[in-house]
Amino acid sequence: MSETPAQKAPAARSGRKTELPEHLKAYKGVWVFLEHDRGHVHQVSWELLGSARKLADTLGAEVAGVLMGGPDEPLAQYAQEAFGYGADLCYVVHDPVLKGYRNEPFTKGLTDLVNRFQPEIMLLGATTMGRDLAGSVATTLQTGLTADCTELNIDPVSRALAATRPTFGGSLLCTIMTLAYRPQMATVRPRVMSMPKKEATRSGRIVEVEIGFEESSIVTKLLDFIPDASSNKINLAYADIIVSGGKGMKNADNFQLIWNLARVLGAEVGASRPVVQAGWVEAERQVGQTGKTVRPKLYIACGISGAIQHRVGMESADAIVAINNDPNAPIFDFAHYGIVGNAMTVLPALTEAFRSHLAVRSRAGAAAA
Repeated sequence: MSETPAQKAPAARSGRKTELPEHLKAYKGVWVFLEHDRGHVHQVSWELLGSARKLADTLGAEVAGVLMGGPDEPLAQYAQEAFGYGADLCYVVHDPVLKGYRNEPFTKGLTDLVNRFQPEIMLLGATTMGRDLAGSVATTLQTGLTADCTELNIDPVSRALAATRPTFGGSLLCTIMTLAYRPQMATVRPRVMSMPKKEATRSGRIVEVEIGFEESSIVTKLLDFIPDASSNKINLAYADIIVSGGKGMKNADNFQLIWNLARVLGAEVGASRPVVQAGWVEAERQVGQTGKTVRPKLYIACGISGAIQHRVGMESADAIVAINNDPNAPIFDFAHYGIVGNAMTVLPALTEAFRSHLAVRSRAGAAAA
Protein backbone atom coordinates (compact mmCIF):
# COMPACT_ATOMS: atom_id res chain seq x y z
CA MET A 1 0.00 0.00 0.00
CA SER A 2 1.51 3.35 -1.02
CA GLU A 3 1.04 6.72 0.63
CA THR A 4 1.73 10.18 -0.65
CA PRO A 5 3.52 12.89 1.37
CA ALA A 6 0.10 14.55 1.88
CA GLN A 7 -1.21 11.43 3.61
CA LYS A 8 1.67 11.39 6.08
CA ALA A 9 1.97 15.17 6.46
CA PRO A 10 0.47 15.44 9.99
CA ALA A 11 3.13 13.15 11.47
CA ALA A 12 5.88 14.98 9.59
CA ARG A 13 4.66 18.42 10.67
CA SER A 14 4.45 17.41 14.32
CA GLY A 15 8.06 16.28 14.26
CA ARG A 16 7.19 12.70 15.25
CA LYS A 17 9.50 10.22 13.56
CA THR A 18 7.67 7.47 11.71
CA GLU A 19 8.52 4.19 13.43
CA LEU A 20 9.11 1.23 11.13
CA PRO A 21 6.97 -1.80 12.06
CA GLU A 22 9.02 -4.40 13.95
CA HIS A 23 8.63 -7.11 11.31
CA LEU A 24 10.14 -4.83 8.63
CA LYS A 25 13.31 -3.90 10.54
CA ALA A 26 15.12 -7.00 9.24
CA TYR A 27 14.98 -5.64 5.68
CA LYS A 28 18.35 -4.07 4.79
CA GLY A 29 20.18 -2.99 1.67
CA VAL A 30 19.45 -1.59 -1.77
CA TRP A 31 19.18 -4.03 -4.67
CA VAL A 32 19.40 -3.46 -8.42
CA PHE A 33 18.17 -6.07 -10.87
CA LEU A 34 20.94 -6.24 -13.49
CA GLU A 35 19.27 -6.78 -16.84
CA HIS A 36 21.34 -8.47 -19.53
CA ASP A 37 20.68 -10.02 -22.90
CA ARG A 38 22.79 -11.51 -25.70
CA GLY A 39 26.07 -10.92 -23.91
CA HIS A 40 25.48 -7.32 -22.81
CA VAL A 41 24.24 -5.70 -19.60
CA HIS A 42 21.68 -2.98 -20.25
CA GLN A 43 23.08 0.49 -19.56
CA VAL A 44 20.14 1.33 -17.30
CA SER A 45 21.48 -1.24 -14.82
CA TRP A 46 24.69 0.77 -14.36
CA GLU A 47 22.70 4.00 -14.10
CA LEU A 48 20.57 2.45 -11.36
CA LEU A 49 23.66 1.29 -9.47
CA GLY A 50 24.78 4.91 -9.30
CA SER A 51 21.44 5.91 -7.77
CA ALA A 52 21.43 2.87 -5.48
CA ARG A 53 24.86 3.83 -4.17
CA LYS A 54 23.59 7.27 -3.10
CA LEU A 55 20.50 5.79 -1.44
CA ALA A 56 22.53 3.14 0.37
CA ASP A 57 25.09 5.66 1.61
CA THR A 58 22.25 7.69 3.12
CA LEU A 59 20.86 4.60 4.85
CA GLY A 60 24.26 3.21 5.84
CA ALA A 61 23.52 0.04 3.86
CA GLU A 62 25.05 -2.11 1.12
CA VAL A 63 24.27 -2.13 -2.59
CA ALA A 64 23.63 -5.52 -4.18
CA GLY A 65 23.21 -6.48 -7.81
CA VAL A 66 21.02 -9.42 -8.82
CA LEU A 67 22.06 -11.52 -11.82
CA MET A 68 20.06 -14.42 -13.19
CA GLY A 69 20.87 -16.43 -16.31
CA GLY A 70 21.76 -19.74 -17.93
CA PRO A 71 24.76 -21.90 -16.94
CA ASP A 72 26.86 -20.67 -19.88
CA GLU A 73 26.28 -16.94 -19.35
CA PRO A 74 29.19 -14.88 -17.91
CA LEU A 75 27.36 -13.66 -14.83
CA ALA A 76 30.56 -13.49 -12.76
CA GLN A 77 32.01 -11.13 -15.36
CA TYR A 78 28.92 -8.94 -15.17
CA ALA A 79 29.25 -8.94 -11.37
CA GLN A 80 32.83 -7.63 -11.60
CA GLU A 81 31.56 -4.79 -13.78
CA ALA A 82 28.81 -4.09 -11.26
CA PHE A 83 31.38 -3.66 -8.50
CA GLY A 84 33.02 -0.93 -10.56
CA TYR A 85 29.72 0.95 -10.75
CA GLY A 86 29.02 0.84 -7.02
CA ALA A 87 27.80 -2.62 -6.00
CA ASP A 88 29.19 -4.18 -2.80
CA LEU A 89 27.98 -7.68 -3.62
CA CYS A 90 26.09 -9.59 -6.30
CA TYR A 91 23.63 -12.42 -5.93
CA VAL A 92 24.15 -14.79 -8.85
CA VAL A 93 21.66 -17.46 -9.91
CA HIS A 94 22.59 -19.91 -12.69
CA ASP A 95 19.96 -22.29 -14.01
CA PRO A 96 19.07 -23.71 -17.45
CA VAL A 97 15.52 -22.35 -17.24
CA LEU A 98 16.92 -18.82 -16.87
CA LYS A 99 18.52 -18.92 -20.31
CA GLY A 100 16.49 -16.22 -22.04
CA TYR A 101 13.89 -14.15 -20.24
CA ARG A 102 10.56 -15.65 -19.30
CA ASN A 103 8.33 -14.04 -16.72
CA GLU A 104 7.47 -17.10 -14.66
CA PRO A 105 10.95 -18.40 -13.73
CA PHE A 106 12.43 -14.91 -13.32
CA THR A 107 9.55 -13.90 -11.05
CA LYS A 108 10.01 -17.01 -8.93
CA GLY A 109 13.79 -16.52 -8.79
CA LEU A 110 13.65 -12.86 -7.77
CA THR A 111 10.80 -13.44 -5.32
CA ASP A 112 12.68 -16.28 -3.62
CA LEU A 113 15.82 -14.14 -3.35
CA VAL A 114 13.87 -11.29 -1.75
CA ASN A 115 12.20 -13.61 0.75
CA ARG A 116 15.55 -15.16 1.65
CA PHE A 117 17.77 -12.07 1.90
CA GLN A 118 15.19 -9.29 2.58
CA PRO A 119 16.30 -6.12 0.78
CA GLU A 120 14.84 -2.80 1.87
CA ILE A 121 14.75 -1.27 -1.63
CA MET A 122 14.74 -2.90 -5.07
CA LEU A 123 15.23 -1.00 -8.33
CA LEU A 124 14.63 -2.20 -11.89
CA GLY A 125 14.96 -0.54 -15.26
CA ALA A 126 11.70 0.56 -16.89
CA THR A 127 12.49 -1.47 -19.99
CA THR A 128 10.25 -4.05 -21.65
CA MET A 129 11.75 -6.75 -19.43
CA GLY A 130 11.98 -4.65 -16.29
CA ARG A 131 8.39 -3.45 -16.41
CA ASP A 132 7.11 -6.96 -16.98
CA LEU A 133 9.19 -8.43 -14.15
CA ALA A 134 8.68 -5.61 -11.64
CA GLY A 135 4.88 -5.80 -11.79
CA SER A 136 4.88 -9.56 -11.33
CA VAL A 137 7.33 -9.52 -8.43
CA ALA A 138 5.56 -6.66 -6.63
CA THR A 139 2.24 -8.49 -6.98
CA THR A 140 3.73 -11.75 -5.72
CA LEU A 141 5.39 -10.04 -2.75
CA GLN A 142 2.29 -7.88 -2.13
CA THR A 143 4.34 -4.71 -1.88
CA GLY A 144 4.24 -1.26 -3.48
CA LEU A 145 5.77 -0.38 -6.85
CA THR A 146 6.34 3.13 -8.20
CA ALA A 147 6.83 3.07 -11.97
CA ASP A 148 8.79 5.36 -14.31
CA CYS A 149 10.42 7.41 -11.57
CA THR A 150 12.31 10.60 -12.39
CA GLU A 151 13.94 11.03 -8.97
CA LEU A 152 14.82 8.78 -6.02
CA ASN A 153 15.61 10.01 -2.50
CA ILE A 154 15.46 8.89 1.12
CA ASP A 155 12.81 10.69 3.17
CA PRO A 156 14.54 12.22 6.23
CA VAL A 157 11.55 11.57 8.52
CA SER A 158 10.60 7.98 7.75
CA ARG A 159 13.87 6.88 6.06
CA ALA A 160 11.61 5.44 3.36
CA LEU A 161 12.28 5.55 -0.37
CA ALA A 162 10.79 8.76 -1.76
CA ALA A 163 10.09 7.95 -5.41
CA THR A 164 9.03 10.85 -7.63
CA ARG A 165 7.18 10.41 -10.92
CA PRO A 166 4.92 12.41 -13.26
CA THR A 167 1.17 12.12 -12.69
CA PHE A 168 -2.11 13.55 -14.04
CA GLY A 169 -0.91 13.22 -17.62
CA GLY A 170 2.46 14.69 -16.77
CA SER A 171 1.08 17.98 -15.48
CA LEU A 172 2.29 17.31 -11.92
CA LEU A 173 5.07 15.44 -10.14
CA CYS A 174 4.17 13.32 -7.11
CA THR A 175 6.38 11.64 -4.52
CA ILE A 176 5.25 8.21 -3.36
CA MET A 177 6.43 6.27 -0.30
CA THR A 178 5.69 2.68 0.66
CA LEU A 179 5.65 2.84 4.46
CA ALA A 180 4.10 -0.42 5.60
CA TYR A 181 5.53 -2.99 3.19
CA ARG A 182 8.96 -4.18 2.04
CA PRO A 183 10.79 -4.17 -0.22
CA GLN A 184 10.11 -0.72 -1.61
CA MET A 185 10.17 -1.13 -5.39
CA ALA A 186 10.66 1.35 -8.21
CA THR A 187 11.40 1.32 -11.92
CA VAL A 188 13.39 4.01 -13.73
CA ARG A 189 13.63 4.56 -17.46
CA PRO A 190 16.99 4.50 -19.26
CA ARG A 191 18.85 7.84 -19.29
CA VAL A 192 16.81 9.36 -16.46
CA MET A 193 19.68 8.85 -13.99
CA SER A 194 23.22 9.92 -14.77
CA MET A 195 25.83 7.29 -15.56
CA PRO A 196 28.16 6.80 -12.57
CA LYS A 197 31.91 6.91 -13.04
CA LYS A 198 33.35 3.39 -13.14
CA GLU A 199 36.01 2.58 -10.58
CA ALA A 200 37.97 -0.34 -12.00
CA THR A 201 39.74 -1.03 -8.69
CA ARG A 202 36.52 -1.66 -6.71
CA SER A 203 35.81 -5.23 -5.72
CA GLY A 204 32.98 -7.03 -4.00
CA ARG A 205 31.47 -10.34 -2.97
CA ILE A 206 29.70 -12.82 -5.21
CA VAL A 207 27.01 -14.90 -3.53
CA GLU A 208 26.05 -17.96 -5.58
CA VAL A 209 22.45 -18.97 -4.92
CA GLU A 210 20.62 -22.12 -6.00
CA ILE A 211 16.90 -21.94 -6.55
CA GLY A 212 14.97 -25.03 -7.58
CA PHE A 213 13.35 -24.74 -11.02
CA GLU A 214 11.48 -27.36 -13.01
CA GLU A 215 11.15 -26.75 -16.74
CA SER A 216 8.07 -28.96 -16.87
CA SER A 217 6.20 -26.61 -14.53
CA ILE A 218 6.78 -23.50 -16.69
CA VAL A 219 4.00 -22.86 -19.18
CA THR A 220 5.92 -20.61 -21.59
CA LYS A 221 8.58 -22.25 -23.76
CA LEU A 222 11.42 -20.40 -25.48
CA LEU A 223 11.69 -21.78 -29.01
CA ASP A 224 13.90 -19.26 -30.80
CA PHE A 225 15.15 -15.67 -30.74
CA ILE A 226 14.37 -13.45 -33.72
CA PRO A 227 16.07 -10.04 -33.47
CA ASP A 228 14.10 -6.93 -34.33
CA ALA A 229 15.41 -5.81 -37.70
CA SER A 230 14.66 -2.18 -36.83
CA SER A 231 16.16 -2.18 -33.34
CA ASN A 232 19.58 -0.93 -34.45
CA LYS A 233 18.35 1.87 -36.70
CA ILE A 234 17.31 4.40 -34.06
CA ASN A 235 19.37 4.88 -30.91
CA LEU A 236 17.74 8.02 -29.62
CA ALA A 237 18.27 7.42 -25.89
CA TYR A 238 22.06 7.33 -26.22
CA ALA A 239 22.60 9.91 -28.97
CA ASP A 240 25.10 12.71 -28.24
CA ILE A 241 23.22 15.27 -30.35
CA ILE A 242 19.47 15.40 -31.00
CA VAL A 243 17.56 17.82 -33.20
CA SER A 244 13.92 17.62 -32.21
CA GLY A 245 10.80 19.15 -33.74
CA GLY A 246 7.29 19.92 -32.53
CA LYS A 247 3.96 21.00 -33.99
CA GLY A 248 5.43 24.48 -34.35
CA MET A 249 7.03 23.13 -37.54
CA LYS A 250 3.47 23.35 -39.00
CA ASN A 251 3.61 20.40 -41.41
CA ALA A 252 5.57 17.34 -42.48
CA ASP A 253 7.28 19.20 -45.34
CA ASN A 254 8.72 21.78 -42.96
CA PHE A 255 9.90 18.95 -40.69
CA GLN A 256 12.44 18.14 -43.39
CA LEU A 257 14.41 21.13 -42.07
CA ILE A 258 14.96 19.14 -38.85
CA TRP A 259 16.41 16.26 -40.87
CA ASN A 260 18.67 18.60 -42.82
CA LEU A 261 20.27 20.04 -39.68
CA ALA A 262 20.57 16.61 -38.08
CA ARG A 263 22.45 15.25 -41.10
CA VAL A 264 24.96 18.11 -41.00
CA LEU A 265 25.56 17.62 -37.26
CA GLY A 266 25.60 13.82 -37.37
CA ALA A 267 22.66 13.93 -34.97
CA GLU A 268 19.57 11.85 -34.30
CA VAL A 269 16.10 13.26 -34.98
CA GLY A 270 13.57 13.50 -32.15
CA ALA A 271 10.00 14.72 -31.94
CA SER A 272 7.23 15.69 -29.55
CA ARG A 273 4.13 13.53 -29.13
CA PRO A 274 1.85 15.62 -31.41
CA VAL A 275 4.35 15.19 -34.26
CA VAL A 276 4.36 11.41 -33.83
CA GLN A 277 0.55 11.34 -33.59
CA ALA A 278 0.39 13.34 -36.80
CA GLY A 279 2.46 10.66 -38.52
CA TRP A 280 5.41 12.89 -39.46
CA VAL A 281 7.96 10.52 -37.84
CA GLU A 282 8.08 7.05 -36.26
CA ALA A 283 7.01 6.49 -32.66
CA GLU A 284 10.60 5.43 -31.81
CA ARG A 285 11.61 9.10 -32.19
CA GLN A 286 9.21 10.47 -29.59
CA VAL A 287 10.86 12.22 -26.63
CA GLY A 288 8.94 12.69 -23.40
CA GLN A 289 6.88 11.01 -20.74
CA THR A 290 5.29 8.52 -23.14
CA GLY A 291 8.36 8.31 -25.37
CA LYS A 292 12.11 8.13 -24.84
CA THR A 293 14.11 9.77 -22.08
CA VAL A 294 17.31 11.26 -23.49
CA ARG A 295 20.45 12.81 -22.04
CA PRO A 296 22.46 14.15 -25.02
CA LYS A 297 25.33 16.63 -24.95
CA LEU A 298 23.23 18.92 -27.17
CA TYR A 299 19.44 19.03 -27.60
CA ILE A 300 18.02 21.46 -30.18
CA ALA A 301 14.27 21.90 -29.74
CA CYS A 302 12.51 23.48 -32.72
CA GLY A 303 8.87 24.55 -32.50
CA ILE A 304 8.40 22.74 -29.18
CA SER A 305 6.50 24.62 -26.48
CA GLY A 306 8.13 22.80 -23.55
CA ALA A 307 5.15 21.20 -21.82
CA ILE A 308 5.99 19.05 -18.80
CA GLN A 309 5.23 15.86 -20.78
CA HIS A 310 8.13 16.68 -23.13
CA ARG A 311 10.35 18.30 -20.52
CA VAL A 312 10.67 15.20 -18.35
CA GLY A 313 12.17 13.36 -21.32
CA MET A 314 14.96 15.82 -22.19
CA GLU A 315 15.65 18.31 -19.40
CA SER A 316 18.82 16.45 -18.34
CA ALA A 317 20.60 17.30 -21.61
CA ASP A 318 23.96 19.03 -21.09
CA ALA A 319 22.91 21.93 -23.34
CA ILE A 320 19.40 22.77 -24.55
CA VAL A 321 18.89 25.19 -27.44
CA ALA A 322 15.28 26.28 -27.97
CA ILE A 323 13.91 27.84 -31.16
CA ASN A 324 10.38 29.19 -30.85
CA ASN A 325 8.54 32.25 -32.15
CA ASP A 326 6.67 32.64 -28.83
CA PRO A 327 8.91 34.46 -26.32
CA ASN A 328 6.66 33.21 -23.49
CA ALA A 329 6.93 29.52 -24.43
CA PRO A 330 7.64 27.39 -21.30
CA ILE A 331 10.71 25.86 -22.92
CA PHE A 332 12.60 29.12 -22.47
CA ASP A 333 12.26 28.69 -18.70
CA PHE A 334 14.72 25.78 -18.69
CA ALA A 335 16.63 26.00 -21.99
CA HIS A 336 20.28 27.05 -21.74
CA TYR A 337 20.09 29.07 -24.97
CA GLY A 338 17.01 30.52 -26.65
CA ILE A 339 16.31 31.84 -30.12
CA VAL A 340 13.03 33.71 -30.49
CA GLY A 341 12.14 33.39 -34.14
CA ASN A 342 10.47 31.40 -36.87
CA ALA A 343 12.05 27.94 -36.99
CA MET A 344 11.44 27.78 -40.74
CA THR A 345 13.78 30.77 -41.12
CA VAL A 346 16.26 29.99 -38.34
CA LEU A 347 16.85 26.32 -39.19
CA PRO A 348 18.14 26.84 -42.78
CA ALA A 349 20.48 29.56 -41.51
CA LEU A 350 21.78 27.32 -38.72
CA THR A 351 22.22 24.40 -41.10
CA GLU A 352 24.26 26.48 -43.53
CA ALA A 353 26.35 28.01 -40.73
CA PHE A 354 27.21 24.57 -39.30
CA ARG A 355 27.93 23.18 -42.77
CA SER A 356 30.34 26.02 -43.52
CA HIS A 357 32.03 25.75 -40.12
CA LEU A 358 32.51 22.00 -40.42
CA ALA A 359 33.88 22.38 -43.94
CA VAL A 360 36.46 24.90 -42.71
CA ARG A 361 37.50 22.58 -39.88
CA SER A 362 37.80 19.68 -42.30
CA ARG A 363 40.05 21.65 -44.65
CA ALA A 364 42.18 22.86 -41.70
CA GLY A 365 42.56 19.29 -40.49
CA ALA A 366 43.56 18.07 -43.94
CA ALA A 367 46.13 20.84 -44.27
CA ALA A 368 47.63 20.06 -40.86
CA ALA A 369 47.95 16.39 -41.78
